Amino acid sequence: MRPTVYIPNFNGATRLGAVLRALGEQTAECEVVLVDNGSSDDSVAVARRELPGVRAVELDENLGFGPAVNRAVAEAPGDPLILLNNDAVPEPRFVEALLGGLDDGVDSVAGVLLQERAPELIDSAGVVADATLMGFDYLHGEPAAAAATAPHPLGPTGGAALYRRAAFEAVGGFDERIFLYYEDLDLALRLAARGGRCRLAPEARALHAYSASLGAASARKYAWTGWSRGYMLRRYGVMRDPQLALRALGGEAALCAGQLLKDRTAAGLKGRLRGWRDASGLERREVSAPLLDLSAREALALRRKRRATT
Repeated sequence: MRPTVYIPNFNGATRLGAVLRALGEQTAECEVVLVDNGSSDDSVAVARRELPGVRAVELDENLGFGPAVNRAVAEAPGDPLILLNNDAVPEPRFVEALLGGLDDGVDSVAGVLLQERAPELIDSAGVVADATLMGFDYLHGEPAAAAATAPHPLGPTGGAALYRRAAFEAVGGFDERIFLYYEDLDLALRLAARGGRCRLAPEARALHAYSASLGAASARKYAWTGWSRGYMLRRYGVMRDPQLALRALGGEAALCAGQLLKDRTAAGLKGRLRGWRDASGLERREVSAPLLDLSAREALALRRKRRATT
């Protein structure tokens, strides 16, 4: 098999051209699969025009990020699996650098997304989490050069990732219940639970337009991030520890209050309640991965730092 790049897409025709042209100029050979989530624009036609060799997996409806990737991997299997956002334009050595990160015991490799409005700064170099499983973009806001000497993250961000197919399939791929957001953190936790490691590939870089699909402060984004947060809290049993429960409740209350006061939406709160409800009765997942030692104040400061750049 050959390395295969999967691009989950929903109505991304305006950005796909640049991404696919860049993939056609990679220094390492790879297959490219567009995973189209029932787009109503001409995404598939654009993809075929810009990169004639692209394979399109066309879904009838928007299944979300993780479920769409799972379908594409089953229908058009590659090895290793490389994920790239439809709003992330890769540098010529993107694929080559990801492949160079593979080593014994490494199940995943994290690429580096650079900020479109400030390419000298990192948008995300993977995912990390604190003890309440609040997720953060690794090295966000740091100079691009910082990735060269930084420790490895917990896992890659779904927008620039490589996974060994065997490891991906061994844990069941992405959680089909998670529509969008936190699916990469959940996968990283499950890979770590079976002893897998992630390696950072500092030269695997792509220019990223943050939240181009839903909008950085939209009610739809808050609803989906909220659902995923509530789901993760219950699925991993975070609230069973009284101290962690207090920290989590304080942090979530502050975030929801900020969304309500600044953006005039309770979508994040409602999403958390739905996610918590939907995780009811599911088998509890255990955490056996290194987590950030952050206070609630430090965690919220990191969240505000992310918001300030959007």
